[in-house]
Amino acid sequence: MEAIISAFKGIRDWVVFTDKRVIAVNVQGMTGKKRDFTSLPYSHIQAYSVETAGRFDLDAELEMWFSGLGKVKLEFASGVDIRAIGQFIAGRIL
Repeated sequence: MEAIISAFKGIRDWVVFTDKRVIAVNVQGMTGKKRDFTSLPYSHIQAYSVETAGRFDLDAELEMWFSGLGKVKLEFASGVDIRAIGQFIAGRIL
């Protein structure tokens, strides 16, 4: 079994954190009916960084580097506690 820990919706995209992986949902096309689902297991994260929202930069960012995939960048609204997400990621990979 896999449990959802938290989920966040951007303007069009979604990010779901489970106890085993991150699932990034990229909504594509004009109608938004086409979607790309990317499964990113915590076990393949080599490094990560968080960037908090600022006064002029209103979104927070999470960047993760995966073995065999490279860098994945996820953006979150300014109200999201990106530090808590970083701590959650750290708990899964360390």
